[in-house]
Amino acid sequence: MTAMTPGSNLPLSVARVAVDVTAPVRLDVSGLLLTANGKVRSDDDFVFYNQPTGPGVTHRAGTAGAGDSITVDTAAVPADIEKIVVTASLDAPGATFAGTEPTATVRGADDGAVIAAFTPPRLGNETALVVVEVYRRNGAWKVRAVGQGYANGLAGIATDFGVTVEEPAAPAAAPTAPAAQTPPPPSGPPAGFQPPPPMPSAPPAAAPAAAAPAAAAAPATGKINLDKGRVSLQKNQTVSLVKGGRPLLSSVKMGLGWEPAFRGKDIDLDASVIAFGVDRKKIDACFFGKLAILNGAIQHSGDNLTGEGGGDDESITVHLGGLPPEVTGLVFTVNSFSGQKFTDVAKAYCRLLDAQTGEELVRFDLTHAEPRTGVMMAKLIKQFSGEWEMTAMGEYVDSRTVRGMAKPAGKAL
Repeated sequence: MTAMTPGSNLPLSVARVAVDVTAPVRLDVSGLLLTANGKVRSDDDFVFYNQPTGPGVTHRAGTAGAGDSITVDTAAVPADIEKIVVTASLDAPGATFAGTEPTATVRGADDGAVIAAFTPPRLGNETALVVVEVYRRNGAWKVRAVGQGYANGLAGIATDFGVTVEEPAAPAAAPTAPAAQTPPPPSGPPAGFQPPPPMPSAPPAAAPAAAAPAAAAAPATGKINLDKGRVSLQKNQTVSLVKGGRPLLSSVKMGLGWEPAFRGKDIDLDASVIAFGVDRKKIDACFFGKLAILNGAIQHSGDNLTGEGGGDDESITVHLGGLPPEVTGLVFTVNSFSGQKFTDVAKAYCRLLDAQTGEELVRFDLTHAEPRTGVMMAKLIKQFSGEWEMTAMGEYVDSRTVRGMAKPAGKAL
């Protein structure tokens, strides 16, 4: 048996696997079948206690203190389904996972042989959890430990996977419990569950990010994707790296540039990227002194000592599809090793490009400066539905090297 950690994965040597989720308290365990865009196709792809059978996936309720189980018959999973996520939510109203350590045990469904076990670490106010996922990669099936918590229960999971969860209206006679904690209804999905519309490309009007902006610039709040072309971000705005309904998993290049302010002397800034795991701990950093990391999945263009010349001063190429699964966050930083402040810098920007075509996808221009020596320019965060999101940051830090950026960058994820 292998003890898994968040982000780790294992190949499956059997076609039928069962995921048992146990805890000291009662849990409701579900399975969601997701397509390549990370969404369910319909309510038939939501497998739980009152809908125990889906295409290639079944639910078994726990007995005599045993936990619920989700069984996946990989040979029977439809070809357009790329992953099955196994979720757990707390049965008791108002309860959180603080002090509760659920454990997922992955075993062969036919022989009962244990393949792996996973206990998500450091849970707090979460009320629902994506525990593990069984996924298809290059024709083979694998299991990945996830451990992503949601403080808003079923609604949080639904937002990621294309399901709308609404709190049911309380009757006049008596209030009701929140949707994710109501007793099982006679049939159909749990209370508050609403299936997505028949056409996946047309999200429900009530969904938080349903309306795409008319222009390519990001709106003041929310996020958009790349369908309308180049996106210009402002600080704290986010764009989903999805085009044509599919996550962008090819190679991208983060170009960073700057100029001396007020025609001042040459300025030597250093661009870097820090890779983090699901626990927000640093995995590695790529900078001028370490031009390639993660077996070449991230590569640095080399140091520019002056900031002179047109175009990007330094660039970092990221092969998104080649990143190890444990990498879930990237923070791009710029530092002044010589101690010059960013008030001496003009026209600082970062831009994300398609590394193959050179097409500019996203741009963020710094519009203010602070007398400090480091800045977090942007972050890329991998969503559990598969796609990456880029968020403009523009957060200044007192640090002349990438080493001093790791802690504030981890907190900013």
